[in-house]
Amino acid sequence: MDKNQVREVIARRAAKELHDGDVVNLGIGLPTAIPNYLPEGVSVTLQSENGLVGMGPAPETGKEDKDYVNAGGGFITADLGAYACSSADSFGIIRGGHVDVTILGALQVDEKGDLANWVIPGKKTPGMGGAMDLLVGANKVILTMEHTAKGAPKILKKCTLPLTAAGQVNKIITEMGVMDITHEGIVLTEINPEFTVEQVQAATEATLIVSKDLKPMC
Repeated sequence: MDKNQVREVIARRAAKELHDGDVVNLGIGLPTAIPNYLPEGVSVTLQSENGLVGMGPAPETGKEDKDYVNAGGGFITADLGAYACSSADSFGIIRGGHVDVTILGALQVDEKGDLANWVIPGKKTPGMGGAMDLLVGANKVILTMEHTAKGAPKILKKCTLPLTAAGQVNKIITEMGVMDITHEGIVLTEINPEFTVEQVQAATEATLIVSKDLKPMC
């Protein structure tokens, strides 16, 4: 699969995790494509931590409004009935447990549900942003990411990069499969039919627990 196919496979599967009426926060990058694949009849409210509840799709080229951007600085629109608020109020929504699902990217994740997604030591970064608050404030945390980085596993026994938060990840979705974080470890619940269990394990440092009810990822 090329990079565009990988992104589509992940975003399409992640969209199935969202339910009608959910308040959802999407991280920058791949997660922003997820609303394009929402199942028919499912409508969600997108929340941006810089102060918008009811975020709409990206605007058409030439119709961007510099006053409407998401937390990553990308141009957005506002849905009818959207609520613009201060960053303080927005983080009050997050910290108060009013975000049903947050979907983020990852540099590394481990079998205890620890996540590293904000810095590689020695490289410049604008900061952690709202990821730390989202990880502990959202009711469900889903990671959408490529399974490896330049061939190296990203799903580890233990993260080696600085953590964003410890023990907060619930589910991982990659182009190879869907995995749940449990007290026993990482459970492979769905597999992309293009891969075998052995191939998924070979691309994963952590030891996977293969579900007895393993099914095809779709």
